[in-house]
Amino acid sequence: MRSASKSQLNKRQRYLQVALNSTLDDAQNIIEQLPLSDRIIVEAGTPLIKRYGAEAIRKISYWYTGRLAQAGEKIFPYIVADLKTMDRGSTEVEIAAQGGASAAIALGSAPIETINSFIENCEKLGVDAMIDMMNVEYPINVLGKLKKLPPVVILHRGADEEEFNKEKQIPLHEIRRIKGAYDIMISIAGGDTIREVQRSIFNDADIVVVWKTVFQSTDETVGLIEDFLKQIK
Repeated sequence: MRSASKSQLNKRQRYLQVALNSTLDDAQNIIEQLPLSDRIIVEAGTPLIKRYGAEAIRKISYWYTGRLAQAGEKIFPYIVADLKTMDRGSTEVEIAAQGGASAAIALGSAPIETINSFIENCEKLGVDAMIDMMNVEYPINVLGKLKKLPPVVILHRGADEEEFNKEKQIPLHEIRRIKGAYDIMISIAGGDTIREVQRSIFNDADIVVVWKTVFQSTDETVGLIEDFLKQIK
């Protein structure tokens, strides 16, 4: 079985990834209330990065690192920069690394040359490469063309797909197909209900991404994250 490049994540553990897509104020409020857990990953989402640039990555890294330090917790602050890189793979990895990101995301629909460059530069800079297979019909075919496997593959039903195509399902069936061929971690994005989180974990996902229920900071946000975290076992 072909193995992926080494990751900062523990393959024997499952994670909840909290994607922050609204404003930096909302992001800070949510981070300050996050449960203290080594199973939580914090993401600087694409809309946040487009709105604030690399500053979004730096701020989230600073706030989350500080949150864990103030609580006296010896937990590694794992930050994902959702760049959705489509070209200039090496350059965008540098932006993520300089911002303090632990991982960066490129699109699986990008040219193979871009993905290879992205993964190579991630490894050089100590950043985990994550490849988002949204709108890729056969993710395993993309993986087979790569010089080196990324630590994480994301199987993703997009927000617009979910809204405008109610029959579109999260591609959970791809998990076992990919894991049958590659020793790699799988992240599932596009499901934001307790039931969808449970289904992802039942189908052997390693990471489950939620964003809709934590889009803005509300009185219910922390309770929702705690409920999701209970499902990630």
